[in-house]
Amino acid sequence: MADIHRKIGTLSVHPLALGGNVFGWTADEKQSFAVLDAYAEAGGNFIDTADVYSAWAPGNEGGESETIIGDWLTARGNRDDIVIATKVGNGVPEYRGLAADTIKTDVEASLRRLRTDYIDLYYTHVDDTSQPVEDIIATLDGLVKEGKVREIAASNITADRLRQSLDFSDRSGLAKYVAIQPHYSLVSRDTYEGELQAVAAEYGLAAIPYFALASGFLTGKYRPGTTVDSARSEGAAKYLRSERGLKVLAALDEVAAAHNAEVATVALAWLAAQPTVATPLASARTVEQLPPLLAVADLKLTEAELALLTEASA
Repeated sequence: MADIHRKIGTLSVHPLALGGNVFGWTADEKQSFAVLDAYAEAGGNFIDTADVYSAWAPGNEGGESETIIGDWLTARGNRDDIVIATKVGNGVPEYRGLAADTIKTDVEASLRRLRTDYIDLYYTHVDDTSQPVEDIIATLDGLVKEGKVREIAASNITADRLRQSLDFSDRSGLAKYVAIQPHYSLVSRDTYEGELQAVAAEYGLAAIPYFALASGFLTGKYRPGTTVDSARSEGAAKYLRSERGLKVLAALDEVAAAHNAEVATVALAWLAAQPTVATPLASARTVEQLPPLLAVADLKLTEAELALLTEASA
């Protein structure tokens, strides 16, 4: 049987990264454990979270997602089987920015909540242009040398700052970003394609796109005249008001019918086939939402189908 896993630096991950942004927000601990169990039972091993998840929910302070994941890892005794990605730099006020002291303090808080002594993939969540890239990389390199972090990555960063960071790592022999997490989907291509994607390709970075399903729009459940009970419904519904959004839905419907697949699976399969993309990132609030996401591992689109979707989303 062929190995379906993707490589991100030294890490080997499932073709679907499971987003932890819903844990402690729209999914309570019981629901979150059920989703995590189902994902792991299906062979999933790549879970993405952040120190700030889910500070936006009433009564939350941030860190709820990491805490739930940490409790699940401990309850299941499967830490060594799971690749955990979390982030620094966009948290509650005391953990905002990428000053050395902020990173060093925040990583300890994440480790405590995750109930682990190492993080597999540690992202700078939002770039902090007040800090020289040399200082950020040097601080992250220190975490790698201490064994607290295995690999480092970047999200929400310009192509220029990304290139500066990578060049500095090369010159200095320090830890180097192995991945980028861009905003990227069929209805948001210019947020990654172009210079940022070119830098990722040049340096061999793996891309793990967020908003891969455009807040649920690319699941196909949002249609003209429909109302969806979801915390993200307004973010998704805006795509219905654009001609491109409707063209993308029509193309997705056509390809999905040809494969007897879900629309969400096709949208993720298009993304997975794009240059530099290692694994798309998507979240599930319930166990029932997982199968179409996991099915990306088995769906290979034809060149004609990829071209149809690419043209519809132009």
